[in-house]
Amino acid sequence: MRKRITGPLFGCIVCIMGIFSNSCKKQDNFLDTKPNQSLNIPTTLEDLQRLLQNEDVFNSQPDPGLGQISSDDFVVQDEVLPDLSSPERNAYLWSKEIFDASVTQSVDWNFPYQIVYYANVVLDALPGIQVPDNQKASYEQVKATALFYRAWAFYALVQTFAMPYDKDKAASLPGIPLRLTSDLNSHPGRGSVAECYAQILSDLKTAQPALPEMASPPVKPSQIAVSALLARIYLAMGDYPNALAYANACLAKFSTLTDYNTLNSPGTTNIDKGFLSEDIYHSCLIGYSVYSIRRDMYIAPAFYNSYDPNDLRKSKFFTILDKLPQFPRFVGSYDYMGQKYDGLATDEIYLIKAECIARAGDGAGAMDLLNTLLKNRWKTGTFVPFTASGADEALLIVLKERKKELLLRGLGWTDLRRLNKEPRFAVTLRRTVAGVTYTLPPNDPRYAFPIPDIEIKLGGLTQNPR
Repeated sequence: MRKRITGPLFGCIVCIMGIFSNSCKKQDNFLDTKPNQSLNIPTTLEDLQRLLQNEDVFNSQPDPGLGQISSDDFVVQDEVLPDLSSPERNAYLWSKEIFDASVTQSVDWNFPYQIVYYANVVLDALPGIQVPDNQKASYEQVKATALFYRAWAFYALVQTFAMPYDKDKAASLPGIPLRLTSDLNSHPGRGSVAECYAQILSDLKTAQPALPEMASPPVKPSQIAVSALLARIYLAMGDYPNALAYANACLAKFSTLTDYNTLNSPGTTNIDKGFLSEDIYHSCLIGYSVYSIRRDMYIAPAFYNSYDPNDLRKSKFFTILDKLPQFPRFVGSYDYMGQKYDGLATDEIYLIKAECIARAGDGAGAMDLLNTLLKNRWKTGTFVPFTASGADEALLIVLKERKKELLLRGLGWTDLRRLNKEPRFAVTLRRTVAGVTYTLPPNDPRYAFPIPDIEIKLGGLTQNPR
């Protein structure tokens, strides 16, 4: 799957940008480097197509991981914390300061803005490229692909460095810088949260018609991927009618679910192609070292034990190391190399639809959708359909199963952020380390990570209160 584009043009851009390969090393800020513009201007449509084929940039490990570390998905043993990088350790403990004096850069900031830069290089170059009529469709598809990637990166950034969407406050809440040009001398201020979401939604809706219906393999954007991403975004915004509409649009064209009885243990990928059959768009979280720790990073036993013995996720997604049941380790991934997958897949879309129709009062319909998903997760012949007494109970069941199905998929942080807006679902997170209890109350300012200091200085940005 992993491809690195090479050649004079792309070697120059790679040199300029720096394809970051280690999330725990101090990185140079690519936005500080002023490239020789005469060397990195694409001149043909093929140049732009090749630039957008770099899976190292767009698919491998480009997505912020601090939120995943700050979520309640896993536990780290006390003695391991000093060995983590300071951003990992501080994020895990919900510290006010995330980046200490030894860390001047943030890969959670740099990697997504690298995607934005690539996308903007393409979008800026396109108006100067003339193509014959028989290449117009390709031209529009290149533009649409760049818009999708930019929207993907902006959404990841706003989930990390801005407070959760609130329709009553979005116009006044600070978002992220909306870089809409590849000019490195441009330093836009922080748009509002409302402006950020408007740009993301606009990019995606503009892109959708020109994209292919489905991408194979799923490392490129498609119309179905746009619908799936819009469903995810509208869910995060609390706009359940639109989330349902786009979940329906996605499932109307692609509703494949993988029967986990066909998967090897503990792997969860299709051996032939390296992609699971329900994978819509493939992307992974930045590979922080905490994920590679064995017994020292584990899942709370009570959560592990909430899986039914006949639920194949329990046997295929987890392993018990050294026969110590207090340390169940999560090993499942939709990425064949074992990276932490956070892409778009049909299981998430079924869960979005089930949640939305439960919120609309259709408890029975929500259970039908949930059962369609879960019967593909149980040992053949053992699944007993879930039932609910009404829509409220159905919603509780769906949210519980959402957490179990999407564990360590990069969605737990956004779910905490959005559900904290509802008092019935709001939670105070707690961790006890070396006898000290750390807490993160609902809607706390620490649900937005601090912007790296170098970006504050260079861009004149306002810092997030912590």
